Amino acid sequence: MPTSLHSALAGLVLAAALAMPALADGLKDEIAPTGKLRVAIAISPAGGAFWSTKTEAGYAGVPVDLGSEMAAQLRVPVEYIVHQNSGQITDAAGKGTWDVTWLPKDPEREAKMMFGPIYEVADATYIVKAGSNVTNFATLDQPGIKVAAVNATTTMRGAVAHLKNADVTGYQTYDEIFGLLKSGEVDAFALSRDQLNKMTQKIPGTKVLDETFKKTVTAVAVPLGHQQSLAFVTKFMTEAVTNGTLRKAYDNNGLKDTPIRTE
Repeated sequence: MPTSLHSALAGLVLAAALAMPALADGLKDEIAPTGKLRVAIAISPAGGAFWSTKTEAGYAGVPVDLGSEMAAQLRVPVEYIVHQNSGQITDAAGKGTWDVTWLPKDPEREAKMMFGPIYEVADATYIVKAGSNVTNFATLDQPGIKVAAVNATTTMRGAVAHLKNADVTGYQTYDEIFGLLKSGEVDAFALSRDQLNKMTQKIPGTKVLDETFKKTVTAVAVPLGHQQSLAFVTKFMTEAVTNGTLRKAYDNNGLKDTPIRTE
């Protein structure tokens, strides 16, 4: 092979090798500008596909596992940015404090962040306090009935739209509402059915209503304008559904009997 041709081919190979990391670096500059993948999570004992919990070793939850795996693919450390609820994560979307999150999606949030694939669909309903005469939505939606919801969440917005007569009040944490329901200071709590079913085991006498007032969809999200990040997390979640990563995250967090619902 002539020396000039050999040199030219070597130059092309070198250029390609240099270009590949450059593309990766461009993504990392957007999705991990601090050198870490900052994953926004919300903490409570509710469990499920959205909530995470505090543990002796750090944090546990489906978003925690997915964030760890995503950081590994990007070859950067992971950092968990803790919030009390999904509303706080939403409020921080334009402040540059987190890079990726997994949370319930609704039109109000779509104006503040960009969403990738849905990975969970949940039925929202109400749990009523022990000794309550409420048996369905009609008997719940009455003047004087106090319904609690986690503040500024899709479930709270759904409950406000659904109930015309009952009083819906938002609280910052799951724990606060749990205490109010246990003491009988609120009549009901709006949340996803799977989480409320677990709550009945902790507060004897409570009852989860059979009806559903809203389908809540949960998805991966990135801040507005982060197009490279959106493309990456979309690919990540699409593959996570098919390669078992999402199933493993469910199984590791007490959701072995929970089917993956993407629509």
